[in-house]
Amino acid sequence: MAGASSFSAIADWLHDLDDIARARLGFIRVVPATTTMWRLLTRLDADLLATVLAGWLRTRTAPAVPRPRRYRQVIAIDGKTLRGARRGDGSQIHLLSALDTSTGIVLAQITIATKSNEIPAFAPLLDKIESVLGSLSDILFVADALHTQTNHATEIAAPGAYLLIPVKGNQPTLFAQLKDLPWAQIPIGDQRRDRGHGRRETRTVKAVTLTTPGGIAFPHAQQAVRITRTRTITTSGKTSHETAYLTISLPAANAHPTDLQDWARREWLIETSSTTSAM
Repeated sequence: MAGASSFSAIADWLHDLDDIARARLGFIRVVPATTTMWRLLTRLDADLLATVLAGWLRTRTAPAVPRPRRYRQVIAIDGKTLRGARRGDGSQIHLLSALDTSTGIVLAQITIATKSNEIPAFAPLLDKIESVLGSLSDILFVADALHTQTNHATEIAAPGAYLLIPVKGNQPTLFAQLKDLPWAQIPIGDQRRDRGHGRRETRTVKAVTLTTPGGIAFPHAQQAVRITRTRTITTSGKTSHETAYLTISLPAANAHPTDLQDWARREWLIETSSTTSAM
């Protein structure tokens, strides 16, 4: 957080502080040696430290401002492999993180066990988020298709939260059900055009309420969503098309196509955030 990326740099940072700043950290007489700082930091509980720092960062954010009527706190969940960090056996460290997309703060993160993956860490991550926020009620979670799991949908619904999730090949039955909906008959709900980074992009959202209980193979789903993206490279004129299918557990009255357009893009934020981690 102070820009130091080694134990020596951390010790140098401490020595450069004035007396008042060092006293606030509890160093009243002398600054500990580098080896002492190493012993201290390596013995810290990393998960507990992440929770404490997340809470501290939230106290440093600007006061809340009036929000639009349908404003909803959106938390993006994603896994990342830490560059340059390895365990004693040489394996890389992988974290599952939860990012508050409105503030850019990582609220919680879980270290993935060596012989495991992100899926078992999902429920413990929700517990950590709840310990930081106090409640998960009315929060919308977004994640990538790896977390399109029925258990995850149930775990999010239990405390009164909601889920917007893409559907891909890891859920073939659900993917086929969404793809086979009569999209040609469903009107466009929202369409946006952007220019930048040497390309033009059009994003079109269609959404339909799932009126038949059990109509698709995913619990708590209220709407099916299709987002089509058309990108044209300005210099070459080459055009590409991409179609994404999603489900959301919010009804249409509380999740308009314009909202869906915005929320679907929130998941991308955690992919590009590299400076907001609480660790």
